[in-house]
Amino acid sequence: MDKNKIGKYLKYAIGEIVLVVIGILIAVQINNLNENRKNKVFEDEILTQIQANLKNDKLTLEKIFTNYTNAIKSSDKILKSEVSEKTKDSIKIWLAAIIQFDRFQPLTNAYEVLKSNGLDKVSNKELRFLLGRYYDDEASHMIKSIRDIELAFNNHWAPVLMEEMVEFEFKKSVVLKDYSILLKPSKAQNILKLNRDNYGGGINQIIRGIATIEKIQNLIKIEI
Repeated sequence: MDKNKIGKYLKYAIGEIVLVVIGILIAVQINNLNENRKNKVFEDEILTQIQANLKNDKLTLEKIFTNYTNAIKSSDKILKSEVSEKTKDSIKIWLAAIIQFDRFQPLTNAYEVLKSNGLDKVSNKELRFLLGRYYDDEASHMIKSIRDIELAFNNHWAPVLMEEMVEFEFKKSVVLKDYSILLKPSKAQNILKLNRDNYGGGINQIIRGIATIEKIQNLIKIEI
């Protein structure tokens, strides 16, 4: 082989290599575009599902917030009232707002799917952080606070009701033999005061949880 032929073969070989490299780069780019497109479709779908779950969570929490607020107001009314024929009908309604409980279980199915696929599927870093904060932290605190009210009902109020109850209609009416046990220093009054504080703690947790939900909802609207 003379020098001219070697030069031609080298140019041809280099050209072939360049074409192969370009082809590989194009293929990689197309593959990346396809993956990015798939990831975006998945992200939009999962965020839409999370948005729906959060909407339900928020509605439930708002109802519980209203119940807890009414419980605190009713507690204050009872502690400041005097037993008379005029107040008996009111006290039984106020007690019903206090001696009750709610349950909360956040909808986590969409978030669990996201976690199993990797939180990095959500491109917005702030959104990823808030999702983790709500589902892995704040939701568990709210569950515990709301559960504490139910425990207070079972462990504290139930024994009082067994002794003093005349009529009981859950969340509607509680009739006691003697309402004065709530208006003077007594075990029942202490339970009333402690329960009021538990409701206050639950309200604080719910306020934080709802605030985070609203931040997440706003960011999801931007993303999808």
